[in-house]
Amino acid sequence: MSQTSDTTTGNGGNFDPRQAAALLDQTTQRARRQFTPGPPLLWVFRSVVVLVGLGACWLSVRGQRPYTGPTGPALAVLFALVAANIGLSTWTIKHAAAGVSGPAQRAWRIWAGVMLVVLIGSYAFMAPAYHAGASHPQWGLYPASGPLLIVGLVGAVATAARRDWTISLTMLAIAAAAAIAGFGGPVGSWLIMAVGLCVVCLGTAALRAQEERHNLVRS
Repeated sequence: MSQTSDTTTGNGGNFDPRQAAALLDQTTQRARRQFTPGPPLLWVFRSVVVLVGLGACWLSVRGQRPYTGPTGPALAVLFALVAANIGLSTWTIKHAAAGVSGPAQRAWRIWAGVMLVVLIGSYAFMAPAYHAGASHPQWGLYPASGPLLIVGLVGAVATAARRDWTISLTMLAIAAAAAIAGFGGPVGSWLIMAVGLCVVCLGTAALRAQEERHNLVRS
């Protein structure tokens, strides 16, 4: 009986609490990485999306006198690129999360749902502002930077609560770019957002690549 008990203990029958805590921490970190919005290459793709999409909007408004907002073709380019980003992001995240379930998956779905509601709500604000008779120079700043300022701030707080510091920093940088764009006027805000968000995405890609290398070394 004593020999059996010793063998069981040696094989991990009496699991040390420190080992259990370490295993839980590793599992939590792994789940958080799997539900982080995108690997480095996806963030590089996003940098192209914002640079080309918002750049097209800037090109369409830079000669307007008076300012009337992005033209239909420019918006079509932007929406097509955003749709491509959503599709690629959805596929990438689902592929990374294959076979994973539990609290991490629920937390990711809640976070994504909250961000979607905030994004839709921030853009929906434009409709009453337009119908209230606000002039283009007054509300023209908002479509380029306003929604992303709101989303960036909310996202930074939400991801900080999850201790996802890389994405929290990314969201805060997006909010900062949007705040700076507010000083560029209706025309200049599109260019500032295009360049600013491109830099943010490339910076996030570099951070994510560094995280992946660090995780490989630890494993």
